[in-house]
Amino acid sequence: MTLLRRPRAALSRHRTWPLCRQCGGVALDMGSARTRAWVAGRGMILDVPTVTFPGTGAVYPIQRGSIVDPQGTARMLDRLLGHRLPRFARPVVVVTAPVLGGPAYRAQARTAVEVLRPRSVLTVPSARAVALAAGADLSRPLLVMDIGAHLTEVVLLVDGAVFDARRTTLGTGDIDDATPSARIGEALADMTTSMLRQDGTSLTVDALARGPLLAGGGALRPEITCRLADRLHVPLRAVPAPHTAAVRGAAKLLEAARTHPSTTGTDPPDDHPH
Repeated sequence: MTLLRRPRAALSRHRTWPLCRQCGGVALDMGSARTRAWVAGRGMILDVPTVTFPGTGAVYPIQRGSIVDPQGTARMLDRLLGHRLPRFARPVVVVTAPVLGGPAYRAQARTAVEVLRPRSVLTVPSARAVALAAGADLSRPLLVMDIGAHLTEVVLLVDGAVFDARRTTLGTGDIDDATPSARIGEALADMTTSMLRQDGTSLTVDALARGPLLAGGGALRPEITCRLADRLHVPLRAVPAPHTAAVRGAAKLLEAARTHPSTTGTDPPDDHPH
């Protein structure tokens, strides 16, 4: 289990992104199991397995929240999106990133999407994208639980920024006789409890009382959510269509960025803790 904690004093307000409103845009959510893409003016156009075919069989370039093969990821994006974008387009690309993926994930993601000839590449924490897709009130502390196929994260957002996070490399794709679904619910509860114990403020308590926001395919699995509810004794709120929440939130951010009056075209800083 990996954790991150950030002092509240270090929280930064969300910065506006100076982008070209005339440019096309692509929102990407690249998970270890599925890759989803949303294109400006067309909506969601892809929801496919994250796999590439270099000639020696299927290769999975993203594994458990890490881009293990940036070149393979680039080949996959070129195969999936290269023919779907105008020939001379230079799109703005927004990519979701695991909260605890760190600078390495963001750098590798930027390298991979260069195949799309982007004008700007922006990264957004997956938990924040989920919150945006849900239309959540980000002025209040919010717990986001993202239950993916091979990675599960619990993230505390404060003022829309990541304040604390935990993750486990366990997800719905691991469920079998040796790893029952209840284990994922237990892992979520344990990570939340750890967050509560280490928080010297009331932020985690307040967010928990508000009710965690559930996303990812695991939010559709009652055997997971029921075990979690039994352990935490709080209301749980699943985002509509939780498996596509991250890419839809990235699309909202993309649309806001593309229509912003600032058009200097400079690359903004990442909205991630370092």
